[in-house]
Amino acid sequence: MKKYVKSLLEGNGNLQLLYTALLAAALAFIMLVLFVLWRRRRSAGHVILLAGLSDSGKTLIYTRLLCSKFVKTYTSMKENVGNITVNNTSLKIVDIPGDERLRNKYFDKYKSSIKGLVYVIDSVTIQKEIRDVAEYLYNLLSDSYIQKNIPVLILCNKQDQTMAKGSTVIKILLEKEMNLLRMTKTSQLEATDASSTNVFLGKEGKHFDFSHLDSQIYFAESYAFNKDPETSIEIDELNKWLQKIV
Repeated sequence: MKKYVKSLLEGNGNLQLLYTALLAAALAFIMLVLFVLWRRRRSAGHVILLAGLSDSGKTLIYTRLLCSKFVKTYTSMKENVGNITVNNTSLKIVDIPGDERLRNKYFDKYKSSIKGLVYVIDSVTIQKEIRDVAEYLYNLLSDSYIQKNIPVLILCNKQDQTMAKGSTVIKILLEKEMNLLRMTKTSQLEATDASSTNVFLGKEGKHFDFSHLDSQIYFAESYAFNKDPETSIEIDELNKWLQKIV
């Protein structure tokens, strides 16, 4: 009887050791999963994309954000990537090419980590380029990643030039053009199958208005072109917006 009890106790001891080992392994696995999720969460949603047509001034604004000085820029054929710190938070600034053949490729590359979109407009040539400006913006706002309530800043650049349109005028011009675009894209959607990627932006039965979108749309003005380091530039509204969304 004593031998039986002894063997039973030894068996229970082995089971306890087994349970302890399994529990430790489970806890280690849970900790590993939580660590991976934490790392992913830290790395996700930290990209600020600078988008817009070629020659709108995106790359100069990018250099001003990173080094606060004038740098001669050229038409970008690939993305420019750099890091800044806002409110003790690290942000990756990505300036994507405005060339129609390249813009979608680089947008798709970074959109899964997007925290905010800055759409830069040349305020001087806006009337001449309104169709292209509005269509590119419409396509960006229609993307599923942007529609996840990503804040968007429409930055009306080159305000230091005499022929520049103000942000209020540009907003009106864009809303009129995007209303026309929406009608065209809706007709295209009705004429194609259900796999079409066209998206209806705004409210049915009403003229297009940026306030009708789920995304937070802001308008601001800027100018960044000045070779004289002693002369100020104007990107304060951009910096305030960055501080607001972090």
